[in-house]
Amino acid sequence: MSDNSLRLVWVYPDLLSTYGDQGNALVVERRARQRGLDVQRVDVRSDQPIPTSGDIYLIGGGEDRPQRLAAERLLRDGGLERAVSNGAIVFSVCAGYQILGNEFVNDVGERQQGLGLLDVVTVRGEGERCVGDVLADIDPRLNLPPLTGFENHQGVTHLGPTAKPFARTRLGRGNGTGDGTEGAYNDTVFGTYMHGPVMARNPQIADLLLKLALDVNALPGLDDRWYEALRDERIAAATQPA
Repeated sequence: MSDNSLRLVWVYPDLLSTYGDQGNALVVERRARQRGLDVQRVDVRSDQPIPTSGDIYLIGGGEDRPQRLAAERLLRDGGLERAVSNGAIVFSVCAGYQILGNEFVNDVGERQQGLGLLDVVTVRGEGERCVGDVLADIDPRLNLPPLTGFENHQGVTHLGPTAKPFARTRLGRGNGTGDGTEGAYNDTVFGTYMHGPVMARNPQIADLLLKLALDVNALPGLDDRWYEALRDERIAAATQPA
């Protein structure tokens, strides 16, 4: 990317955009523009090829059948893997997170190949569905405040040796494995179960993606009073006694 431009790719909004996840694209785009970046946002439908020249790729959640279709088409296309090999940043949510892994269980109960961009495997949980607000501490190496979001999934995601937990839960189920992990990441690829949309609740995550794309350690500050009010409200709601 050039010094003042950013190419933002929203992947398969026709299949993967539940619980307001398109809000993540809106927040990243707005925070980039507020800092004077020229943003080109590209919404790529599932019948279109994935461009390989993007800087940040965002993938949302979806129901079981759309998830299977999205995984099949992304595997055939190959563009997202090529973009990552070129240094692109990817942030995925829920079904999108599972697709980026090595394998998940699809809507017909079969094990389905993922893209292998994250070293995780997702199976179908046998217990209660993971539903509700989550509060978690993001990996300290990412230097971000606590994570707030909403989870709604049946999947249980196990991390392999090359995947790092994105966060560790104080409240909520996260990956559903019982070990307190939530999401996963490597150098440039991130996955989480958090809806919300997660970027509106946690704008610092959007800023992290921008810093990685720009290869800078800091960004100009913004007036985040609205975001902080929303964060405080949701954290208070999650932590108040039932």
